Amino acid sequence: MAKETTTKKTTTKKSTKAKEVATPEVATTVASPEANVSSADRTVADKLIALSRLQETFTKIDHIKTLRGELPLEVQDLEDEIEGMETRLKHLEEDNKRQVQAVATEKAKIQKAEERIEEYKEQLNNVKNNREYDNLSKEIEFQGLEIELSQKRIAEGTTEIQHRKERIATLKETIGERRVDLEAKQEELARIKGETKQEEESLRAEAIRLEEGIEERLLHAFTRIREGARNGLAVVPIDRDACGGCFNKIPPQRQVDLKLHKKIIVCEYCGRILVDPELVEEAHQHN
Repeated sequence: MAKETTTKKTTTKKSTKAKEVATPEVATTVASPEANVSSADRTVADKLIALSRLQETFTKIDHIKTLRGELPLEVQDLEDEIEGMETRLKHLEEDNKRQVQAVATEKAKIQKAEERIEEYKEQLNNVKNNREYDNLSKEIEFQGLEIELSQKRIAEGTTEIQHRKERIATLKETIGERRVDLEAKQEELARIKGETKQEEESLRAEAIRLEEGIEERLLHAFTRIREGARNGLAVVPIDRDACGGCFNKIPPQRQVDLKLHKKIIVCEYCGRILVDPELVEEAHQHN
């Protein structure tokens, strides 16, 4: 009996030790999913940081464009205006050439009509009957009317030519003034571009590099939102419990979700991508 009791105690001790050894293995198994979730959180946070950095880069590029102001548009408008006026000038000059040719044609008609009148008058001296006289008289009268019509056309044409010349002179003067304005604005625009060219090229290169590190789906959404936004902001932080883009109030639960960095969250009012201010600050430090 004593041996049996000893055997039972020994078996119980071995069983207890086996349980104690097995316990750490269970703890390790439970800890593994938590590590996986933590890794996923960091992935979403990294995506948001990358989007914030890209947004900050594009904002700097937009600021450079703002420094140029309306100059590019003004230069384009002046170029279009000058082109339109030069086209108008070309048409006026062509019309004047045609009008001069028309006046010359009418003068030739007058000369020819006068020659015929002289011929008919000579023939009047050799008429044999009244019928021939009447016919020649009618021809002389008809040629006289042709001369009067041509003279009227010459007068009208000459007046049109003169008016057109005045318009051409005024238009040339206006074109000259616009060219002076254009050159001044082009010089100013070139100066501003020269001052910001290196910085803008560097920022655009940085934007391309950042885009390569963002998945295509997110990049497409970013581009679409940015194109639709007035201020070019596609990624905004929460400021005073409100969206940094449209300034509408963000529900508390949504703010909590944003802090957890478990998924990409967009503003339900304007559709912009919302980012935790802490991640924005981290992105700013990277830039």
